[in-house]
Formats: sequence, structure tokens, C-alpha cells
Amino acid sequence: RRENARAAQDMLENALAADPDNVDLQVTLASHLLRGIQSVWYDPADATATESAAQALLERALRAKPHCIPVLDAHCRFLTATNRLSESLIAGGRTLSFDPWHGMALFNLGIAQILQGRFEEALASFKQADAFDTPPFARWTWLLGAGLAYTLAERYEEALPWLERSLAITPGTGRTHFVLAVTCQQLDRSEDAKAMMAKGLELRPGSTTANFALPRKNASPVFIAASERMAQILAALGLPTERE
Repeated sequence: RRENARAAQDMLENALAADPDNVDLQVTLASHLLRGIQSVWYDPADATATESAAQALLERALRAKPHCIPVLDAHCRFLTATNRLSESLIAGGRTLSFDPWHGMALFNLGIAQILQGRFEEALASFKQADAFDTPPFARWTWLLGAGLAYTLAERYEEALPWLERSLAITPGTGRTHFVLAVTCQQLDRSEDAKAMMAKGLELRPGSTTANFALPRKNASPVFIAASERMAQILAALGLPTERE
């Protein structure tokens, strides 16, 4: 996977070198670098430099097209993924000022609110995204977001239908299976919880209680405590801890 990621990066960098003012290429390369960081495609020792490169590309794109929704969206995703939460909320709000129906902007807004421990506000953001007439294949992200927010708030009955809807759209992520494992376990559905854990580990080998969770940098104590509760349940179900 790392070799494929590097090959794609080289291709994008070569294209951008030939057309350095191409904003679409700047955003595409920045998004690829960001996904690589999140998916651990790159050597962890290179993560800081890779993050800086993505930031520089997005800042160039913003200077060139400050009102372009794809540029604003990519910048918001970058800020959310790197846990720059206050900046992410501002960027998400700016994107929504141009496109109030932008589902991914609402998703990123909801994730930032989760990390701030504002679970009710996050649910409102995810539900707002879900209310729009978005193609079904695009919905799984905020469905998972809503299920995660409910689970972190220990509202497991309410989490279940959101997570099941997300899984029905995108059954191959693995991450949804882990959240469902927690929810099923807390609803006394232990066999379902074990099955979800097994499938999650099959889809995401190498997962641990540390790399499954959202990053805790700049996160609120409310989120950290709720995330730790989830980690303990997952560990009891068989998800390896970082020390194992």
C-alpha cells in the first residue's frame, strides 16, 4: 500500500511541477497526502513533513481561489484531521456560508464538535447533513458520525440504527464494525459484538485501541473520557492494545 501511495504521489507531484498554478492538482495532492497520514501509508517519521506539505498546498490554493468550495472543503478536512478544532469550525462555517447543503462540511463540523465533547451539537450537524437529498453512497460518513456521537454519549439504542444504515452503504470500512461492537456489547448482544469485532479486525488488520480512535490532540476531557470507555470495551472484546 505504501508503494502504491508513493507512486500516486509521484504522479501528482510531476503533474503539478508541469502545471504549478493548477489549483485542482494542488487540492488533489494535498488530499492524497492527508489520506496517507490518516491511513498510515507513510513512515510515521515523515508524518510532520507530509502534513506541512499538505498545508502549504492548501494555503496556495486558498490564496488563488478563496471562494472555491472544493478548496474550502479540502482545507476544512485538513484542519479537522489534524485536530485544529477552532480553525476547523471557522473553516466549516465558511464553507457552509457558500453552500449550506454541503454534507462533508457538516460532517467535518460534527467531528470537530465530537472532539470538543459537544455530542448534542455534533448530532445536530450530522442529522442536518442527513436531511438533505444526498445520493445514498455519500451518506455513510455522517451516519457513522451520528452513531459514534450516540455511542460516546452512551445512548446505545439510538446509535444502533445510524450505524446499521452506515454499514449497509459501506460494509468494507471496518471502523463502523468496531463502533457497532461497542454498541452491541452494551445492549447485551455479545455474540453480535464478537462478530462485529472479528469482521472489523479482518477488514482493518493492525487495528488497536489507540489507532482506532480519533486523535486526542487538543480534544476535550469529555471526549477523552468517553473515548477511553469505548477503548476499554473494545479491549475486552479482543481489540489489541498498543502495548501488546
